Amino acid sequence: MLAVSFCFFFWSTKVMAANKSKAQSSLVLHKVIMVGSGGVGKSALTLQFMYDEFVEDYEPTKADSYRKKVVLDGEEVQIDILDTAGQEDYAAIRDNYFRSGEGFLLVFSITEPESFSATSDFREQILRVKAEDDKIPLLLVGNKSDLEDRRQVSADEARTKADEWSVQYVETSAKTRANVDKVFFDLMREVRTKKMSENKEKNGKKSGKKKKCLKERCTLL
Repeated sequence: MLAVSFCFFFWSTKVMAANKSKAQSSLVLHKVIMVGSGGVGKSALTLQFMYDEFVEDYEPTKADSYRKKVVLDGEEVQIDILDTAGQEDYAAIRDNYFRSGEGFLLVFSITEPESFSATSDFREQILRVKAEDDKIPLLLVGNKSDLEDRRQVSADEARTKADEWSVQYVETSAKTRANVDKVFFDLMREVRTKKMSENKEKNGKKSGKKKKCLKERCTLL
C-alpha cells in the first residue's frame, strides 16, 4: 500500500511539473537584449529587475541569459533577458546576439560621456543586423541617475539623441531601482505592439491570397 501511494505521489509530481512546464512554454516570450559599453550598469539593471537586489561590482566575462515570468498589462508573459558583456573582445559574436533579440535596451552611464557616444555605434550595429525590420523596439537608457553630482551627460543632450532616433529616453538607477521596471515593461510593450502588427499583416496577406485563389477558381469555372 505504501509503495502504491509513493508511486501515485511520484506520478502526480511528474504530471504537475509537466503541466507547469507546458503552461510556461505556452506563455508569450519577449526577448530583450542589454546593449552598451562595459561598466555602465547593464548587469546591475538586469539583476535588480530579476531579483530586486543591487550588485555594484559585477563584471561578466561572457553574456548571461535570464528568464522571468511577469504580468504585462494583466497578461502573464515571459521575458528573456540577454545581458551582453560589452567588452570589445566579444564584438565578433555580438551580431548573433542582436539577431536573436526582439527589443533592445541601449544603456550608457550619465557619468561617462564615452559610453554615451558609444550608443551611436551600438545602434548602427543593431540596425545593420536587423536590416529587414522597419521599426526596431529600442529604448535609450541613461543609468546611474543617483550619481547626479557626477553627471557629465545632460538629460537634454540624451533626449535630443533619442528624438533623432524616434525612441524613448529614460534615466534609471540600478542602485535605487528608479525606473528599472519601467524600462523593461515599456520595451516589452513596444515588442508586443510590433508582434501584433506583424501578425496582422501576415494574416492580411494570407487572407488576400485565399481570396485571390477563390477568384481564380471562379474564373476557371
